[in-house]
Amino acid sequence: MYRALYRQYRPEVFEEVLGQDHIVRILQNQIATGSTSHAYLFCGTRGTGKTTTARLLAKGLNCLSEGQRPCGQCPNCQAIKEGSFLDVIEIDAASNRGVDDVRELRESVKYPPAAGRMKVYIIDEVHMLTTEAFNALLKTLEEPPEYVTFILATTEVHKLPATVLSRCMRLDFKRVPEAVLIKGMSDICAALGINVTEDALRIIAANADGSVRDGLSILDQCIAGRDEQVTADDVLEFLGASGAEDFLELTDMVRKKRTEEAIIFLSRLLEDGKDVRQFMRDWTGHYRNLLLVKYMRNPETVLGMSAENIERLRRQAAVLEPEDINRGIMELSSMSNEARWSTQPRILLELAIVRLCMGAGQIRELTEPRFVDTPASPPDAVSAAPVPARTVPAAPAPAAPAPAVPAPTETEQGAPIPAEPVQAAPAPDVLAQTPDTPGSFDCEDIWNKVFEDGEEEKGSIYIIRNSAQLTSIEEKNFTVTVNNEFIGNLAEKNRKLLEHLVEKHTGKFRTMRIVLAKSAREEKPAEEIAAAASDLLGIKVEVK
Repeated sequence: MYRALYRQYRPEVFEEVLGQDHIVRILQNQIATGSTSHAYLFCGTRGTGKTTTARLLAKGLNCLSEGQRPCGQCPNCQAIKEGSFLDVIEIDAASNRGVDDVRELRESVKYPPAAGRMKVYIIDEVHMLTTEAFNALLKTLEEPPEYVTFILATTEVHKLPATVLSRCMRLDFKRVPEAVLIKGMSDICAALGINVTEDALRIIAANADGSVRDGLSILDQCIAGRDEQVTADDVLEFLGASGAEDFLELTDMVRKKRTEEAIIFLSRLLEDGKDVRQFMRDWTGHYRNLLLVKYMRNPETVLGMSAENIERLRRQAAVLEPEDINRGIMELSSMSNEARWSTQPRILLELAIVRLCMGAGQIRELTEPRFVDTPASPPDAVSAAPVPARTVPAAPAPAAPAPAVPAPTETEQGAPIPAEPVQAAPAPDVLAQTPDTPGSFDCEDIWNKVFEDGEEEKGSIYIIRNSAQLTSIEEKNFTVTVNNEFIGNLAEKNRKLLEHLVEKHTGKFRTMRIVLAKSAREEKPAEEIAAAASDLLGIKVEVK
């Protein structure tokens, strides 16, 4: 019967353990000097050797050799290897987690060893025990008989009570470095007479994420489907992962804002059998590689990639802004995290592509954009009331201060608009452009299209349409003139949607600037403003 590689090549002596030299050294010294603890806690991520090391410690405590222990050859070592040694008891706490199971364990502790020097209890996944079971175990764990040693193993040490932690000698198992994994898998392949390329082993080690068991399981799968040689392409096919060329091409499409091509390209990759979640992780890794290549003189010391692949990364990193790389990492990491619980991870990945294309090449503020007023010319200076909890610069004036803002009214949320006057600041004349200017846009037509699309996304946006006009579109900004301050504040609250819709119909992202119309600058009684707001919203707005 065939045995999986991680079982077939399980270490039988301490020297064969991969990547846990600090733990091996401690246990070897304790066995040699007879100073082993009565209780150990082995904690760390999956597949790093906790159970294997627990068995090696049990062998060392019962080994019959006079030299290095465990020897792996004596009858006791062989019996422990085969699982037939009476004095080594392995318990799965996931299926034996109740207080009754622990009571049975306490009863068996009273009996001395039947065949060896020490009786060893290995409790795997110990964090699965119930609170009552932990409490029942405490006294025995603190003062077991001299011939008993407890070894608790867990991947989630934070779930253990402090009372248990304080009674054990804790040893933390680290993730195994990729170089160590590659060397170990290479030795196994040589022993089996299997030809596996170094690039293939490197991809396997990277996907194992520090777990020896995961790495050997992937290697086992690749060997089972091999022809004569296992190559990097074979590994990528088995993993459902993508190669560097795919990520270079997709990232370039995102950089050039070619959204449709990027989604079609992704669809073609997924049709070839690529795993969506794996694709997200690998693409995030590609952006990380771009980051390192952009800021490191010798990235090959960290990346472990060929010189040709690093040069390809360097060429792409040179045309990307740091903000683009940061956005890629953050967006894909967020979507990858959400995809863990989603039944439709592909939709999340497509959404990430759309977002990245919308922001590619743009350095956008991380906070909400400000409410900026800009006049058509110096004589038309206005002052606009700020949105609550935001800093709102007013429209500029040539010399005299801006008139006072009308008495506070209530917005649709009930928050008052501050009545303090806002001092205007000088600004260039940006409203002088008209639709007749060469190369300019038809503002009225674009404004109509904006609200045709906008009402599908947010029905209440129609309130803005009847009391605001798109008056100019410049290189980096577009200006919206509002009839009153209430509409100005409402436009500010819908800033992101309006900017997105204008970008959709002009082909470029621009920042919205809001101007209060000249006819609305004359100070009006608060009751008139409240009445106007009531007419627009269809609800009664009162002045307090």
